[in-house]
Amino acid sequence: MLRMTFWIRRRWFGGALAAAAIGLGAAQAPAAEAVPANQAAPAAQADAGHKPIFAAAGKIRVEVVAGNLSYPWSLKFLPDGSMLVTEKQPPALVRVSKAGEVSPPIKGLPPIFADGNGGLLGLALDPHLADNHLIYLAYSEPGNGTTSGLAVARAQLGEDSLSGFTVIFRQTPKIDDIRNFGGRIAFARDGTLFVGTGDRFRQDLVQDRSNTIGKLIRINTDGSIPGDNPFLGQSGVDPAIFSLGHRNIEGLAIHPSTGRLWEAELGPFGGDELNLPEPTRNYGWPLVSWGRQYEGQAIPRPTTKPYLTDAIFHWTPVISPSGIAFYDGAGIPPWDGNLLIGGLSSTALVRLTLDGERVTSEEKIDMGARIRDVGQGPDGALYLLTDQPDGEILRLTLEEPDEK
Repeated sequence: MLRMTFWIRRRWFGGALAAAAIGLGAAQAPAAEAVPANQAAPAAQADAGHKPIFAAAGKIRVEVVAGNLSYPWSLKFLPDGSMLVTEKQPPALVRVSKAGEVSPPIKGLPPIFADGNGGLLGLALDPHLADNHLIYLAYSEPGNGTTSGLAVARAQLGEDSLSGFTVIFRQTPKIDDIRNFGGRIAFARDGTLFVGTGDRFRQDLVQDRSNTIGKLIRINTDGSIPGDNPFLGQSGVDPAIFSLGHRNIEGLAIHPSTGRLWEAELGPFGGDELNLPEPTRNYGWPLVSWGRQYEGQAIPRPTTKPYLTDAIFHWTPVISPSGIAFYDGAGIPPWDGNLLIGGLSSTALVRLTLDGERVTSEEKIDMGARIRDVGQGPDGALYLLTDQPDGEILRLTLEEPDEK
């Protein structure tokens, strides 16, 4: 974008929308674990819902399963069909019943830095949850003074409390800033845990392999380093690093057929990315980008540095991608095999069709709210979290297929 006016991506800081612009004009936004397949759907709240939305697949019914959630960030379905939800600020972990009833906050969370992009963030369920009751939480951990950093912990989930809370990863160093924590976590098929981090607005640290700023992390469930991690044993390199050169990872999903990790991250002013992370690869930030710096300065394009790995798809204007999920449910059959992405500044559900590892088409579906997470329920419906102080869990199903 070469015009003299440069727009800055909308961001939420402590619940307030901050928009800034350089130049003339008004600011605008640029840049589930296995459960029984026969579970009944959560009941939508009585007389609660949204107007249907219209997509290429047809008329989509939108039901409100639960509301009054404070900036909900991550949702996972438990084996009994109920839901576990993290709320970013104030930090809280809650259960949501199939009837849409929200529990009091589950006790046992540690102190959490709850400002800007920080708070209680990602959530993952242990592959052996039914036996060990373990869950994993990503959150911003307070440091000395006003510093903070991403942390991941595991704990046993009880009815109304957590026990055995143990930190298994800490991003280093802690930074005096309230932005770009990343925070999405996901289990690989081999039982290791991927952790998406952010650059904490310290671009100077991202290419330094001795820290975990702007890196994709791979660890075992106890925080130890897998024996096949790509940088294990290399002097001066943090052995938890899987790949580097990432700006702010908020989307991670494992492909249901191939088992490969897909990753979405927020770019600067333009240049949001969809990547297929591979061990040791450098994805370029801040050396290259399809966007520009917030102040308008140009950044070299990825094609200028072929030794760096380019995104398989990118967005300018941005969508501000957050949670991502592959869909194969019966609730919206035409979306089978698609990758679905929650859009923040775009207030959209973004649907990508795929041919193997290539994006073949895109549809942006206006949801009228920032979408923080997406996931498939045990009933085959699609579930969304809206990123609002009175956030909602939305359930989407196909009401009337497009007959064209």
